[in-house]
Amino acid sequence: MYIRRKIDKFLEEWKNSSDRMPLIVKGARQIGKTESILHFAHANYKNVVYINFITDVKFRKIVEDGYSADDVIKNISRLRGDAHFEEGNTLIFFDEIQDFPDICTSLKFFKIDGRFDVICSGSLLGINYRTIESNSVGYKIDYEMYSLDFEEFLWAKSVDDGQINDMLRHILESKPFSTVEMSFFKDLFFDYCLLGGMPKLVVSYLQKNTFENILFLQRQLLIDYQEDIRKYVEGMDQTRILNVFKHIPVQLAKENKKFQISKVASGARFKDYRGCIEWIQDSGIVNVCYCMSFPELPLKGNYEETKYKLYFGDTGLLIASLDDEAQDDMRTNKNLGVYKGALFENIIAEALYKQGYPLFYYKREDSTLEEDFFVRTKKSLVPVEVKATNGRSKSLVTLINSEHYPDICRGIKLCNANIGFENNIHTIPYFCAFLIKRWLREVEW
Repeated sequence: MYIRRKIDKFLEEWKNSSDRMPLIVKGARQIGKTESILHFAHANYKNVVYINFITDVKFRKIVEDGYSADDVIKNISRLRGDAHFEEGNTLIFFDEIQDFPDICTSLKFFKIDGRFDVICSGSLLGINYRTIESNSVGYKIDYEMYSLDFEEFLWAKSVDDGQINDMLRHILESKPFSTVEMSFFKDLFFDYCLLGGMPKLVVSYLQKNTFENILFLQRQLLIDYQEDIRKYVEGMDQTRILNVFKHIPVQLAKENKKFQISKVASGARFKDYRGCIEWIQDSGIVNVCYCMSFPELPLKGNYEETKYKLYFGDTGLLIASLDDEAQDDMRTNKNLGVYKGALFENIIAEALYKQGYPLFYYKREDSTLEEDFFVRTKKSLVPVEVKATNGRSKSLVTLINSEHYPDICRGIKLCNANIGFENNIHTIPYFCAFLIKRWLREVEW
């Protein structure tokens, strides 16, 4: 069962480009990279040469005679006699390149040669990808893929683009959804939150129309990520990265969700963990949300690198880490407010990041002023508040009305409520979070 993904359109545009370069598709493990690329490849090429550097270890020898297209193709054909190389109608797909980044040195020569299209794919695993970057600058393009966002989940549930465009019109016109629409989208969004966006879980849910075995699969994924850390990291950093990974749900469960290195291990200091945070972020496992120095534009460079929150890149990982009591409360009562709102924040952090937004929050040390996230329009900084219920938003009101924050004129409140607009605050239901960037492109403020 193939699920429509956003990369599908990108791959079509890439193939139709007159000056296409070799492509590297990167992303966290088990998000569907291989399946999407193979689906595209078999639909668009007469010949597909697929090489997996984990399962086909012998192919790590294909550059022993050099990196030119002729040398690589000759060695592939020697190891796989049934491979066909037809000029203009062949895609070579190198998969799991994090285990053999040396292959990316050949991308320059495939680009210069021009006879065959090349796609590489691999998990984001810190230092290995940095090696890849240095090998192919100027002769490749990158595409970062994520687990399914809510829009892709809606596609999988047969919600078409026309219905999604109608959701956007509701926001643009500040037009509330009907009771039927609210119930429909809220139910789908709750299911998506329970599942997360890993394709294997979504397909199981779609095929069985139940959540049978989903929690087991989610917890197995947590184990798989920990095994990846052990596989690709050596020495003291392995222990430190595992400590950080295991403490993400613990620290998100606190009222103050700022990640504190001192709580990870006895005597832990930020300077000892700096590279570990970068590694786990580069791996695609987590999204880092930095504390702004002051809520103003520009965003770039306007943050404190030692103050941050860590959110899972896929909320399904956070779901899997919940204790049994929280699981029961959430599933029985449809309560996403467990863990002091950590689930809500993680869901919105994930939605914003998948739209291309860097993540920032703000907390003023000498007051209770605190805001969960910030995005921007062409002209304005826009605070985003995440609330479990449609309650008061004291910090949001302060940021909008105070003369101390001239870059802010309106705010967004994401909550379990219908669309509304009052006192320069746009109230938007959680299930519309994936549309924020499209909406803000249309506004003038």
